[in-house]
Amino acid sequence: MKRLWLLFSQVVTALLAVWFVLVTLKPEWLNHRPSLSSLGLQTASVAGLNKDSGFTAAGSFSAAAKKASPAVVSINTSKAPEKNLATMDPWFKHFFGGQEDNSPQVGLGSGVIVSDQGFILTNYHVIEGADEIEVSLNDGRQAKGQVIGVDPDSDLAVLKIKLDRLPVIVLGNSDALQVGDLVLAIGNPFGVGQTVTSGIVSALGRNQLGINTFENFIQTDAAINPGNSGGALVDVSGNLLGINTAIYSRSGGSMGIGFAIPVSTAQQVLEGIIKDGQVTRGWIGVEPNELTPELMLTFGLKDPATKGVAVTGVLQNAPAAKAGLKPGDVIEQVGSKRVEHVAELLSAVAALKPNVAVEFKIKRKDQALQLTLTPAQRPKMKPQLSPEPPEPQKRRGERP
Repeated sequence: MKRLWLLFSQVVTALLAVWFVLVTLKPEWLNHRPSLSSLGLQTASVAGLNKDSGFTAAGSFSAAAKKASPAVVSINTSKAPEKNLATMDPWFKHFFGGQEDNSPQVGLGSGVIVSDQGFILTNYHVIEGADEIEVSLNDGRQAKGQVIGVDPDSDLAVLKIKLDRLPVIVLGNSDALQVGDLVLAIGNPFGVGQTVTSGIVSALGRNQLGINTFENFIQTDAAINPGNSGGALVDVSGNLLGINTAIYSRSGGSMGIGFAIPVSTAQQVLEGIIKDGQVTRGWIGVEPNELTPELMLTFGLKDPATKGVAVTGVLQNAPAAKAGLKPGDVIEQVGSKRVEHVAELLSAVAALKPNVAVEFKIKRKDQALQLTLTPAQRPKMKPQLSPEPPEPQKRRGERP
């Protein structure tokens, strides 16, 4: 018995000695666990970067970018140089060294494929005056772009290309947007290649920027730069919310204030151009002005809470005149939409269907009235866009 106890003690002592040596010199041997790979799993550093794994990191917008990017195209335009008679004169060249520049003027922008028939939405200023339009897809294919129609008042244009198996973007609901919603801007800034930037909706219904006749912009801080014009503003599901159009800039680059035309407006223009070859808008024939304290005093308006658009002139035989609208009236509401600024009145009237009666709420010397007015079709306006932006220090809205 004594010998057995002695043997047990020696074994325990030896085991403790071995354990002490392992703890001191090789502790990892005692903490061995099966590796993640042996369990069929991958670390985030592997799975998150493996494009075939299907893994998407939390907060990633890669799914939205993959869904929308194929339908966003790059648009390259060229225009023949204008002839300068002075530089063509041999006498002028001899004394002043004038040289004729025969190189074409080139432009860069973006567009969005909205139909498998090849229709593309872009900005009017992207293709204005272009002699040739080349559309480049994200998959490397190229095609000549044909202008189907333009709408300078909203700065939108519709092109068409002839290619098969075209990727088409899904149209979203811009009317459901709220300030603070996450958005992505997709385009080809500076010609570096397709680029995706992210931000939020900073404001809605921006107008009075002096960019278009009809303004109802989505404002975003997603980076928009020259070359992004005509590109897509999408939600986190990759659905189209707007057409990127302009930036506020003092340097020519993004300063965190960009503007996009809502897809609701773009869709109306698209359908009008494809169906009728033009956009049909309502017209009532008035000269509107912002309601200032001076005009309120002139019109005999004593209620300081009065808000609306002052009518300072009415065309003879125009729909407004036939309905009884008079200079000095204040338009407060068009149909169900209240208006407080000239831009809002223009947009509200333009959205009306010609020859369809609508109720106008007005105020005439503090007396509330309701008139039934039947708008006519807005006369065609000659396309006019300034070829050069204002001086940088004076810029409000600039087309990138």
